[in-house]
Amino acid sequence: MRYPDPAIEVVDQSFAKYRIGNANVERLATGLRWAEGPVYFRDGGYLVWSDIPNNRLMRWTEETGAVSVFRPVSNHANGNTRDRQGRLISCEHGSRRVTRTEYDGTVTVLIDRFEGKRLNAPNDAVVHSDGGIWFTDPGYGILGDYEGGKAEFELPTNVYRLDPATGQATVPVGDFRRPNGLCFSPDETKLYIADTGDDGPKHIRVFDVADGTRLTNGRVFADMGAGAADGMRTDVDGNLWASAGWGGEGYDGVHVFNPQGTLIGKIHLPEICSNVCFGGPRSNRLFMTGSTSLYAVYVNTRGAQVP
Repeated sequence: MRYPDPAIEVVDQSFAKYRIGNANVERLATGLRWAEGPVYFRDGGYLVWSDIPNNRLMRWTEETGAVSVFRPVSNHANGNTRDRQGRLISCEHGSRRVTRTEYDGTVTVLIDRFEGKRLNAPNDAVVHSDGGIWFTDPGYGILGDYEGGKAEFELPTNVYRLDPATGQATVPVGDFRRPNGLCFSPDETKLYIADTGDDGPKHIRVFDVADGTRLTNGRVFADMGAGAADGMRTDVDGNLWASAGWGGEGYDGVHVFNPQGTLIGKIHLPEICSNVCFGGPRSNRLFMTGSTSLYAVYVNTRGAQVP
């Protein structure tokens, strides 16, 4: 490895301060079929992520670098996150539901229907500080049998908010072709949502969050051009680190945008990147799920997500 790693590209000089000159992109695990949904457990020192077609959750342990199966039957889980109590929240394609894993390991179904109809196939989720769970439901898991089970759509491809007090869901926005990854700005005043439809727009939109429950003033934040964004996270400076894929060599990896929507940096991967999260003891390590592998790189910033 020759430093600085050429896989970390400074597109705009404002990104230079986030690149560590003697840190490189590392492949931590491989041999997966479609890696997704990374989430870091700082209190346990490990990362959990999905291997959707293999119907399992995987675990990488920081102390030893060991890779193991965290949950052998995941119901084709896709996106994962944690709530403010540290519990695992998962979007399951196969069972078409959003679940919470309790401290004792039992699984609680948070939602599997809306207005009496089955959800399509929940994809990604993020938890607001008020406990509300926001998730997307594009339905990729029912388009075929590879990542779930082929079935008919019963609902539009909505974005939902699940109220923590009532357990009731609302639709803050429903005009996406395939709403995919989503995340809040550090102060939770904005919500970013990617649209990834093959026959629709491939951009990231941003909305103002009103009262923690409603979305207003939706607009295009970034056009992804030749490819598409998927999962994404913000750092403490408000930059958006978005996975990027389906654009080929020189495109696939992570695209980093400043709060104004300007592309300032790229992390190039030899595979399509599906999702990202910050982790490590100081939240300064970016973990990236890339097609068949798990990658990571240290950066000179920290993730904004809590915990």
